[in-house]
Amino acid sequence: MGPKKKNKKAKKKAKPAPAIALTGSGFKGLELLQWLEHDDRFPRVIYLNNNKPKITLRKTKFYRIDLTETLADVKIAEILSKENVKTLIHTALPVTPPRNISRAHELISVGSMYLCNAAAAAKVKKLILSSTADVYGAFPDNPNYLTETHAARGGENSKFIADKLDAENYFLRFGKNNPGTVVSILRPVSILGPKIRSFKTEYLSRWFVPTVLGFDPMVQFIHEDDLLTAFKTVILEDHSGIFNLASRGVIPLSRAIHLMGNTSLPLPMVGLKSFIQMLWYLDISPAPANRLDYLKYLSCVATDRATREMKFIPQYHCKEAIMDFVGAQRLREVQLQKGAVV
Repeated sequence: MGPKKKNKKAKKKAKPAPAIALTGSGFKGLELLQWLEHDDRFPRVIYLNNNKPKITLRKTKFYRIDLTETLADVKIAEILSKENVKTLIHTALPVTPPRNISRAHELISVGSMYLCNAAAAAKVKKLILSSTADVYGAFPDNPNYLTETHAARGGENSKFIADKLDAENYFLRFGKNNPGTVVSILRPVSILGPKIRSFKTEYLSRWFVPTVLGFDPMVQFIHEDDLLTAFKTVILEDHSGIFNLASRGVIPLSRAIHLMGNTSLPLPMVGLKSFIQMLWYLDISPAPANRLDYLKYLSCVATDRATREMKFIPQYHCKEAIMDFVGAQRLREVQLQKGAVV
């Protein structure tokens, strides 16, 4: 008898179990990563980031990815396909306005485009984007509460916000071009809580907080725990669309500053923009002058859609979110003082 003929049909390598992938090394990214790490409902987790996290990874597989790198989408697509990723969470959009505008554009706008291209090539079924309610902008003709159907005009005065709207549009286009997929975009208001550090918390934490003379807009906050609950909901359930997120209630800016234990410093608008922009260039101001409109005009959002479709019921009132942040900040100050004595 002659030699046995080789089977022409090579056995296909079995695909690994579906995985969930995550980007971002800020508060949201790291908190969600730790949750996924410890939740048995997610046996396989993929973390895409430029730097390895400073936490122990028990089951998460780390891939070093630079979203600003040319052809990053090809590399990401290979990873998503190989790891059989079915859900991709993108939180790598910075909260604090950048000083390097071109670098931020590459990360936020181009990086999000690369992710969506890769997700389409790898046939990912669900995309989740961490955006911001700041995309609506602060304008004198804003209604008391902005819904998801109102135009997002924040990019008119800020390239940083315009890049975030680019990211949203790439995700929405992915959903349109890939029927049967789920795309969730979360737009939270200003985030407060014991672990939060941002240009907004830096602004509110100053002893004398600059405001605009003659203006005292109502503002909103969302507690970090409520925000994470919303993210977990869209991860565990399918909710397509854009969702505003905020804690219960609104509060005047002056009252928020008072609750922080600080004092408002109203400044006349004449020459203020130039002054703030100069401080921004000198690395003294936490934000550029285009943020002044948020100290003048309403930019509050309605959360009816999240309540109706996601059953999102925040546990914190905006005042409680402020007080929890203040309590944690004072505790840190006490610990620092004790450390200094030692």
